[in-house]
Amino acid sequence: MNDILQLLKTVKRIHFIGIGGSGMCPLAEILHEEGYELSGSDNNESSILQRIRNLGIPVYMGQKAENIQGAEMIVYTAALLSDNPELVAAKNSGIPTFERSKLFGAITKMKDNCICIAGTHGKTTVTSMLTHIMVSAKKDPTAVIGGKLPLTDSYGVVGHNELMVCEACEFVDTFLDLYPDVSVILNIDEDHLDYFKTLDNLKASFTKFADNATNSLVINGDDENTLDAVKNIKDKKIVKFGIKDTNDYYASNVDTTSSAFPSFDIVKAGKTIGHVNLSIPGEHNVFNTLAAIACAMEAGVTIEECISAIEEFRGAGRRFEFLGKHNGITVADDYAHHPKELEVTLNAAMKMGYNKVWAIFQPFTYSRTKLLFDDFVKVLQIPDKCVMTEIMGSREVNTIGIYTSHLAEKIPGSVWFNTFEEIAKYVTDNAQDGDLIITLGCGDIYKAADIIVDILKSKQK
Repeated sequence: MNDILQLLKTVKRIHFIGIGGSGMCPLAEILHEEGYELSGSDNNESSILQRIRNLGIPVYMGQKAENIQGAEMIVYTAALLSDNPELVAAKNSGIPTFERSKLFGAITKMKDNCICIAGTHGKTTVTSMLTHIMVSAKKDPTAVIGGKLPLTDSYGVVGHNELMVCEACEFVDTFLDLYPDVSVILNIDEDHLDYFKTLDNLKASFTKFADNATNSLVINGDDENTLDAVKNIKDKKIVKFGIKDTNDYYASNVDTTSSAFPSFDIVKAGKTIGHVNLSIPGEHNVFNTLAAIACAMEAGVTIEECISAIEEFRGAGRRFEFLGKHNGITVADDYAHHPKELEVTLNAAMKMGYNKVWAIFQPFTYSRTKLLFDDFVKVLQIPDKCVMTEIMGSREVNTIGIYTSHLAEKIPGSVWFNTFEEIAKYVTDNAQDGDLIITLGCGDIYKAADIIVDILKSKQK
């Protein structure tokens, strides 16, 4: 870490390989604001690349060795393959080269009030919500978010003080590269066990993340795995949120029956300090809201400022994101890919008053599908109709011999298809006026949602 921090004090010209990634773009924006001369490359046009170009940063389309010429430091996305021509050239050139998480960590080290938000579920929503609060309260934060924040139409915010809000992902321990002043743990659940192997190993990493905080912890006081992970940490202030009245911040008079959008009283230290009506669906967002409020108020934001911003907040990109209503059918998209995330999202959808809910799910990784098979079977029976794609393997090879057809055999009435075009045709041929179609998954299932919207628009015409 000291290497990259020292380099950032001396270099002027930095090249980003894969600058169009949602995790790369906000880091580039932060360094651009700091006065560095940047360039980048990517393989696919996107709105992110246009945003980068609008800042005056040159972007090369296609990745070629000559693109790195003149760079004094190179940053690359972890999504690159090892034979990427720019990455190979960078490592052969002797130019200092760092994976994105190392740069991210260095930036958090530079800030004296960095709030890092971790957890198996809810990271992007809470990071987005807290950023929304901080921007609305004119706290001028810097932020790095895993999804698009509607308030700024971006994956990050460039502020001009020591306050930083960032999403801290546990996958392959990248959150241990960060330097939090405040470590936030929303929950800990079995996931990424292809890397961690056991829940105990996963909890041990969260313990390290918590211990890295220089100031305090904000944790879910109702989550047993989280409490277990921090039980031996004694030298930091610990702020707890949850539903139980043993927490520092908790919800009372929670109403999740009259609407899919919860409302509740906010209690701090035993005293009711406000009431909030959420504009995002699902009981799980009660916890997410409490986490954001706890972080914001501990940083000096008033409860009135918190409530005003939260009631305006309508979610992050790909978190129950409504894509429109066409030909009488509503289309939404969500990042849920773990059974617990699917459960809360689908339960929320079923409470929203649609005639039928069509869930289109893309399983992600063979190891997760195999490990949590029975849980997937259970939760995918919640919607009225379940449609699935083949499993997206991503970084894995299917040595397990697991296929979507195995899920379909156990889920009554479910169907699966190999292509997004087949799925889009099936659901648009069969969905009726008043139905909801929601795509679910952390891969590229959002492309199916776009095709569905296009078909419904054409039918409407």
